[in-house]
Amino acid sequence: MTNRLRDAVSPYLRAHADNPVSWWPWGEEAFAEAAARDIPVFISIGYSTCHWCHVMARESFSDPALAAFLNDNFVAIKVDREEHPEVDDAYLAAASAFTGNLGWPLSVFATPAGAAFFAGTYYPPRPVGETPSFRMVLDAILEAWGERRGEVEGAAGAVLEALAAARVGVPSALPTAVQLDAAVARLARFEDPEFGGLGRGAKFPNAPVISFLASRAGAGNADAADFASRLRARLAESALRDPVDGGFFRYAVQRDWSEPHYERMLSDNAQLLSAFSAAAAVADVWANEAPRRAATRDRVSPDIGHSAPVPSAVAAGVADFLLNVLRLPSGAFASAQDSESPIDGVRSEGGYYALGAAGRIAQPRPALDAKVLTGLNGLAIGALASAGARWGHPEWIAAARTAADAVLGMHLPMGPDGPLARASLDGRASDAVATLEDIGGLAGGLLRLSLALGEVRYATTARALIERTRRADGSIGAPGGIDPVLAAHGLAVAPDLDDGATPSGAALLADAALLLWGMTGADTHRRLAEDAIAPALANALDQPTAFGAALAVASRVRSPLRQLVVVVPDEQNHEQNHEQHGEFDRLALVNGPEVTAVVTSAQSVAFGNAGFELFQSRGLLGGRATAYLCTHFVCALPVSTAAELAKLLA
Repeated sequence: MTNRLRDAVSPYLRAHADNPVSWWPWGEEAFAEAAARDIPVFISIGYSTCHWCHVMARESFSDPALAAFLNDNFVAIKVDREEHPEVDDAYLAAASAFTGNLGWPLSVFATPAGAAFFAGTYYPPRPVGETPSFRMVLDAILEAWGERRGEVEGAAGAVLEALAAARVGVPSALPTAVQLDAAVARLARFEDPEFGGLGRGAKFPNAPVISFLASRAGAGNADAADFASRLRARLAESALRDPVDGGFFRYAVQRDWSEPHYERMLSDNAQLLSAFSAAAAVADVWANEAPRRAATRDRVSPDIGHSAPVPSAVAAGVADFLLNVLRLPSGAFASAQDSESPIDGVRSEGGYYALGAAGRIAQPRPALDAKVLTGLNGLAIGALASAGARWGHPEWIAAARTAADAVLGMHLPMGPDGPLARASLDGRASDAVATLEDIGGLAGGLLRLSLALGEVRYATTARALIERTRRADGSIGAPGGIDPVLAAHGLAVAPDLDDGATPSGAALLADAALLLWGMTGADTHRRLAEDAIAPALANALDQPTAFGAALAVASRVRSPLRQLVVVVPDEQNHEQNHEQHGEFDRLALVNGPEVTAVVTSAQSVAFGNAGFELFQSRGLLGGRATAYLCTHFVCALPVSTAAELAKLLA
């Protein structure tokens, strides 16, 4: 049997390389094989930290007899949903025609042209209740393929037609501040009054929702501020937060936050570092919130948040997790850490995480998915850079810089005008096309790193990436287009506009474009941000739990753009002036708005010369560190003392 997965970029595919199933990677060759043999295609989609993916692999894909049957009658394709998100989106959309129980592993049966005609998720080796065994499903599919081919192909065609009709999103106008605050009130209806968090089922971090609430809090909505505090507090004191390594697990199965699914994702932790760092910046210490929270205690348990650690401690723990667990030798960050590991030689789900620090030393760490994803690394770069600058952790900023250089070297080797890779493993890039998630996530991270370091080269790279998403016809999309196999078979669907574990690609692009506008003043960048989220806004106000990131961008567009530039003497003068402007810098970084930079006079000139209007004509006054606080690029008189700056920021 040909082993086609051994050299895959995806660790998830490599984990299946020794299965007796004759897996094919995603590509045109697999469909050509199915057409030549006139047999159906079985597409199995999952990811490396998916628990039930591992279970189905052990139960079914490792069974020699079942594998032989699958090999004889199907072309089997294994897909890593993180490497090929567009493939996952397309088949999730198709699967919704057959089951409402969507998730992973996603098991899809398709024609040799790739059109789905049946789909499900996990199938056990033996029937369980009304759930058939995997072999029963295979038998039924073969019977339909052989005896009712016309019905099968008709069903596949109907699904394709339905997907085609649903591809175009309808742009919606930017919501008003009143509408955004109404969305906050709508969100409050989803709060669990007994256990906290959103909803009364499984509990997730919901970082995009926290981001939206924080943005409305910044616009003066006290209810949003209090709600965000409660969500962060419940997260911080829940079983989702690992007290040893500091990172957060993916989600809790039970309403009371118990029974975590123990995989730890880069996507969640990068966003939560930003959320808790920003919370700490406004002195959001829950132990001191009793007067303001009293009004909500008639509907929310008074115990929620009572014993939660302060945000700065949570942020520091998450940063430690990123640097000590997910950081790879290259300096880039792994996608995730597995939930399973061998404990004393016996494979255990979550057993490693039940141990204390001393107990973990004697056990092997759960495996990393060492795949480097462009967009998720961008989120981590931005979070570490901003938090490091705000809280005086130069090692976090240094880690962000190293990660950025690694990702740019591996995924953008020809520079900002060259092709961008989505994923790599051990320095070898995947052939998967980059998506808006990759462009927006990386560009946003580079811009935040540029502000933290005062280095313009990261900002110019980000600007080039963002501007390439505006096509000649005015539409917005990834320059590399969609997955070529999906395109060739007419299978592509419109990208998801709602937020899952990661904000949608459109929301990430809009976030980066809006931040870029705050640095350049170019209206084209603001319009790009608005246009990127416009299709999501049609549903966002009515479904705020699913569109937090888009609503956060919309809120920022509706709020005054505040900017702060602090110019300090160049390095040769820095030491002699350090005592004078050390407090000055810290005050600016901790209490400044989102667009805040502390730069030397030479760096300010470099930004200005590169077309970043915010930095033009920003220099020292009397050789002293000087702060410029601006609103929409109109600046107050510059100040040179900490007292004057504190008064301005107040």
